[in-house]
Amino acid sequence: MIGLIIVALIFGIIEGITEWLPVSSTGHLILFEEILPKYVSGDVWDMFLVIIQLGAILASVILFWNKIWPFQKPDKALNKSIVKKESFVLWLKVAIATVPGVAFILLGLDEICDKYFYNSTGVAIALIVFGIFFILIERYNKKRTPKYEGLSDISYSLALYIGLFQLLAAAFPGTSRSGATILGALLLGVSRVAASEFTFILAIPAMLGASLLKILDFMEKGVALSNNDIIFLVVGTACAFIVSVLAIKFLMGYIKKHNFEVFGYYRIALGIIVLLSFGLIIK
Repeated sequence: MIGLIIVALIFGIIEGITEWLPVSSTGHLILFEEILPKYVSGDVWDMFLVIIQLGAILASVILFWNKIWPFQKPDKALNKSIVKKESFVLWLKVAIATVPGVAFILLGLDEICDKYFYNSTGVAIALIVFGIFFILIERYNKKRTPKYEGLSDISYSLALYIGLFQLLAAAFPGTSRSGATILGALLLGVSRVAASEFTFILAIPAMLGASLLKILDFMEKGVALSNNDIIFLVVGTACAFIVSVLAIKFLMGYIKKHNFEVFGYYRIALGIIVLLSFGLIIK
């Protein structure tokens, strides 16, 4: 039981940190799955990796609640209506940015990409390549001034372009969903703060939809859960939520004074570690 809880906590921590920092949750999970023992069946383990994402999503919902909740208490004196126009506009932009990802899944392209690229070699290469991109783009951005400082500055067409960058993460596991969208937004002239906020809010429907689809698949399989399985799922999800709150707060504070270059170096180092761990460099 203790070992089961420890593993659930470790993976909850990994999910909570790596889902939001642009370092690839897939890269870390594929590495630690090789190292740590599994105390549950294969079906329950697959379900666990999906369920802990819901804990991470909840953190984003709570932290950005004031920006995403489209209703407010009306106040005639201040001429405030019950509807927050800026929140509705933000969700419309998020919906537009989500369209490329939805089309990608409906066409079955995600399954094709997973078949060919969801392996230690593919993940390691994505870690290294996009780590290099982070370094190059941040050095390029030192000479530029952001065109779009806040969320309200992001237009509908710009939101669509950012959504297209998100496809890189869907196509190449190890890219990092947050990393791909942040990189795209930076290239398009969005400030680091606005790029990160839009990325985290964009994650809510994207991750929630993908997670619910996978959960429905598990339900159709009729996977039976033991008491230990339930404890494993609950502990991992709760841990992912708590760590996600801390990770998002950390990143939003960090990028006000620093850039993303350090994450590029980290990705390159992790990619090399993955290659070494799976004997792809030294045999």
